[in-house]
Amino acid sequence: MSEFVVSARKYRPQTFDTVVGQQSITSTLKNAIKNDHLAQAFLFCGSRGVGKTSTARILAKTINCFNRSEAIEACDKCESCESFNSGASLNVYELDAASNNSVEDIRNLIDQVRIAPQLGTHKVYIIDEVHMLSTSAFNAFLKTLEEPPKHAIFILATTEKHKIIPTILSRCQIFDFNRIKVRDIADHLARISESENVTAEKEALHVIAQKADGALRDALSIFDQIVTFSGNNVSYQNVIENLNILDYDYFFRIVENAMKEDIPGNLLLLNDIIDKGFDQHNFIVGLADHYRNLLVCKDVRTAPLLEVGETIQEKFVEQSKQIEANYIVRALGVLSRADVEYKSSKNQRLLVEMALMQLCSISKELEKKKD
Repeated sequence: MSEFVVSARKYRPQTFDTVVGQQSITSTLKNAIKNDHLAQAFLFCGSRGVGKTSTARILAKTINCFNRSEAIEACDKCESCESFNSGASLNVYELDAASNNSVEDIRNLIDQVRIAPQLGTHKVYIIDEVHMLSTSAFNAFLKTLEEPPKHAIFILATTEKHKIIPTILSRCQIFDFNRIKVRDIADHLARISESENVTAEKEALHVIAQKADGALRDALSIFDQIVTFSGNNVSYQNVIENLNILDYDYFFRIVENAMKEDIPGNLLLLNDIIDKGFDQHNFIVGLADHYRNLLVCKDVRTAPLLEVGETIQEKFVEQSKQIEANYIVRALGVLSRADVEYKSSKNQRLLVEMALMQLCSISKELEKKKD
C-alpha cells in the first residue's frame, strides 16, 4: 500500500514561479538575488496558508544554489540543492518560535550564527511564528539581527505583525503577503486535479476556493477531503453536501420570490433550509452576499469583483437585469439590520422571517414613493 501524501505537502512550491498569488514579492526577491542586494533580515507577514514559510525556504535554497538559472531559480542538481531537498542542508536552520520562545533558545541560535557556512555562501535562519518570542528573547536577538556576520540572513515569518516590537520591525525588510484570490486558488486546484487524474467541475473548485478564505493550504486540505468523499469525480453537489454549504439556487429562488412578493413561498423555503440543518444567521449573511453580488453585476466596472464560477456568474448577471439597483440597496439595508440584531434577538426565527417579509414588501414601498 503506497503512502498517502496530503496535497499541501505534495504540491508545496519548490521555485519562486510556483508560489501562487504573490508575484510582486517573488519578483522583488529574485531581483535582490540577481543584483546582490539581499538584506540581512526579512520579515514575511500575512494570514495563514499564503506561502510565507514556503517562500522563505525557496529563498534560502536559491541563495546558496551554485548554478542558478537565468530566471533566478535553483537548479535542483547541485550539491547545495540536493542537500536542501534531502533535508540535510547545514546552511538552513529553522526555528519554530511557538515552542522555542525563550532567551536560551535565542542564545543557542546566536551561537550558531557565528559559524561560517561549510557549503555555499550564506547561512539562512528561518524563524516561524516569530511574534511568539518573549520580550526578553526579542531583546536578546536585537543586536545580532542588526549586525549579523556577512554570511547570515534571517527570515522571520508571522501571522501577527502587530505583536512584533518596533525595534525588530525597523531592522527588517518587510513583505506583506496577500490573501490569495479565489480565481488563483481555483486555477491551481484545476492543475492539481489534472495532475491527480481527478475530474472536477469548475463550480466545485470555485466553492472550495471561496471556503478557503484566501488560504491555499486550507483549499488543498478541503480538496483532499472532497476527493476522499467523492472519489475521482468532484462535483458541485458533492462539495456543498460535504462542506454543508447552502446551494446558490436557494438564494436565487428567495430573490425571485421577493420580487414576486411571494411571502408564503419564501417562508416555506426558509423552513426547508432550517430542516436541512443550516444556521439561520449564516443564511442571512449568505443572502446579503447574494444581493451584494447582484449589485456588483449591475455595472461592468464592478463585475470583476464577483468571485464565482462562470455558470453561477451567468445566473447572477441574468437575475441582476430583472432587479433595480435601488431595490437591491434597500434589501441590503434590511439584511444588514437583521444581521446586527440576530444575536440579541429572543426569537431568531421570527427575526429572519420578518426580514424575508420586508424583502417581499420593498417593491410596494418603491411604487408608493414614485406615486
